[in-house]
This record gives sequence, C-alpha cells and structure tokens, in this order.
Amino acid sequence: MPNCRKALSLSLAASILAICVAAAPSQAQKPLQIEQRWAIGGTGGWDYLTVDPNAHRLYIAHQTRVDVVDTNTGKLLGAVEGLTRCHGIVISPDHKVGFVSDGGANHVVAFDLSSFATLATIPAGTNPDGMTYERSTNTLWAFNGTSKSATIIDVASRTVVGTTALPGKPEFPVSDDKGTVFVNIEDKNEIVRLDAKTQQITATWPLTGCDSPSGLAFDRTGGRLFSVCDGKKMAITDSSTGKSLGTPTIGEGPDAAAYDPTRKLAFSSNGEGTLTVVDAGKPGYPVLQRLPTMKGARTMALDPVTGKIYTVTAQFGATPPATPVTPRPRPSVVPGSFTVLVIGRD
Repeated sequence: MPNCRKALSLSLAASILAICVAAAPSQAQKPLQIEQRWAIGGTGGWDYLTVDPNAHRLYIAHQTRVDVVDTNTGKLLGAVEGLTRCHGIVISPDHKVGFVSDGGANHVVAFDLSSFATLATIPAGTNPDGMTYERSTNTLWAFNGTSKSATIIDVASRTVVGTTALPGKPEFPVSDDKGTVFVNIEDKNEIVRLDAKTQQITATWPLTGCDSPSGLAFDRTGGRLFSVCDGKKMAITDSSTGKSLGTPTIGEGPDAAAYDPTRKLAFSSNGEGTLTVVDAGKPGYPVLQRLPTMKGARTMALDPVTGKIYTVTAQFGATPPATPVTPRPRPSVVPGSFTVLVIGRD
C-alpha cells in the first residue's frame, strides 16, 4: 500500500508539472494591450524609434530633433537639437555615443548620450534614412534613399570608409553582426545582402508577394528576415538562401517591423492604427492579434528585455494639397499632441 501511495503521489506530481509546462506558453503569449500613453508634445512629424534597454531610454526621431524619453517614468529627458529632418537612430555598443541620420542635411550626426550635444557631423549621400550597426567591422551603415547608396562609417574614428551603390531606393536595414548587412529595396520589391568587409552586394532576392517593402526585422537564431509591405503583407525570407517562407496578412500602411526572439513573435506597426502580431514559432505564421493603436502609429521599437513595444503618433489636422514634389502629402500634425503608446502584457 505505501508503494501504491508513492506511485500515486509521483503520478500526481508529474501531472501537475505537465499542466504547468503546458500553461507556460499561453501565459507568455497572452494578448498585448496599451498600458500607458506618454504625452511628449512638440510639433512636426516623426520617423524611427530606438530603445536602449541598458539605459532605459527611448530615442525618437521627431523631425528636427531626437526626443529622449525615460522608459521607467515616461518623462522627456532632453533632446538632440538642430537637425533638419531626422530618420534612423543607432546607439553605439559602448553606450556613450548615438548616431542619427539627418536626411534634410545629407549627413549623419554623432551625439553624446549624456549631454545630447553634437560630437561630429559626418557627410553621407542624398537623404540618409535607415541605419544599422555592424559589430564585426565596427561600422555604421547609413542608407541613402535618394542617391540609392549606402555610406559606411567607422564608428571609432567617425569617418566615412566606403560608399556602396544599390540597385534601387533603400529602406530599413539590419545586420547579423557577423559581417552581413541586409536592406529592403523599396522601389524594386527586393532585399539585398551585403558583405560588410568587402562592402559589396553578394545577393539580390525578390520579395514574393511584397509591394514597397519598408520596415525590416531579423531573427538571428532562426536566420529569418521579416519585411513589412504595402498591400497588407509581411514577407518572411530565409537569410541564407533568399527563399520565401511565408506572407502573413498585416495591417495597412506599415513602416516598421520587430522580432521578439524570446517569444518568437514578429510585429508590424501599421499607419491605419493597428499592431499586427505574428506567431513566428508555428508553421504557416498565423496572426495572433490585431491590436488597435492610433492612426499614424506606423513606426515602433521593441525592448528585447521587457518585451514592451513603443510606438508614436499624434492628432491630425487637414491634409495639404498634392504637388509634383509631394504627390502623397501627409496630414498636418496638431501641435502639442505627439504621444508615445506603451504596449505590453501587464
């Protein structure tokens, strides 16, 4: 009888353990929600966001300045001023210097992360936009939308060490930190692979089912690229072969992508006012959630430590008339309405 009780106890313990293990993924994948709204204010449009999880800071490209926000409190800590039209933001690995592309002035600005003062102004191509850091060569890659090229900058010396021509208009880039850089080519519906050491293109792959790819995210462990596209599609690509792995449906007007390696989730922030959550851990890449956000919340940044997502938008006024220079004008932004949305699972 004692042996029977012991066997029953062990069986019960195993059952409880199995239930707990089975329940763990569902806890990790519970729906996202908007947790907080931080009023930042100011005027003008915006572009990319970057999170520095070590310093608990969020950097936001806010037209003529980079707003720096404390992610613990939601308070504005200061700003990098004097820019013309800023886009991409990269934090150096020593967490002492930041870089921002100033598309209106055709250069990259290095700034001090403590004082936010400008340290150097580095010439780039025409309209530098998305940027990425490549660790193995300690280089910063700034992709120039109008001149269709990449400017390669040595981070240590803050000098240009190369320029690479591209087959079309580049959008957002990513790096594997092992010598390879990838970038979406918006007007050709392609993705280009570059060797960071030779600064040469090593492959050009069509993005099947993708129109006008913009945001790009990378799964370093699984070797997958996630491009967000017009037409409500996310193009998932094998980073070794260029093979298309899937095209799940997302929202309209995306401009940024993110990948959470802990939860194996891919995200698309969509200008229509939604965040699409894709399960990248299951065959077929099913969509887990379409979270309503706010109209215009088209860019975002993921904190890889907390799993929180930050996106920004504002209230909108009238849309100016189209011109030959600006055939698709954006609506005016109501001054003082610029807001950060904090998305999480709490």
